Amino acid sequence: MKPPSRAFGWSVIAWAALAGCATRYGPESLPRDASVADITAALGAPTARHAHAGGERLEYARGPYGKHTYMLDVDARGRLAGWQQVLDEPHFDGIRAGMTRAELLMTLGHPSDTRILAFQRRTLWSYRYDSPFCTWFQVGLDRQDRVVDTGYGPDPLCEDFNFGDTGP
Repeated sequence: MKPPSRAFGWSVIAWAALAGCATRYGPESLPRDASVADITAALGAPTARHAHAGGERLEYARGPYGKHTYMLDVDARGRLAGWQQVLDEPHFDGIRAGMTRAELLMTLGHPSDTRILAFQRRTLWSYRYDSPFCTWFQVGLDRQDRVVDTGYGPDPLCEDFNFGDTGP
């Protein structure tokens, strides 16, 4: 039996790459009242599912470096009731001290980065988002998984792209 040609190997790789692109990036073109099966066929499996009164919230973390997270609300019938992109300043402004970890996940989804701040006895969640100032939103959680503080800080990823800048 003759081994597969190099061209055949490249065609398999190209096909696999295109198959990975079969899902959409965001929910913009989904029809209102789409079923969960329609949603997952179009967007793939959600990155998380959050139960809430009257239905479920499907989390779709997207984008390079996690700068977009779409939350799709599904009603009790399993139909799309609405969606929103939640990694933006209006949603960040809604995060308050005392919120639980579950409420935070329901509001913003999973963070881009998580760090343990042992000395402060906190966990720090950081969310990347589209910003012209290369900042990220950060949330401090205490040991009871409650929000204690929030703020904006410089995204360390930006320093990685500061090529050739040697300073003054």
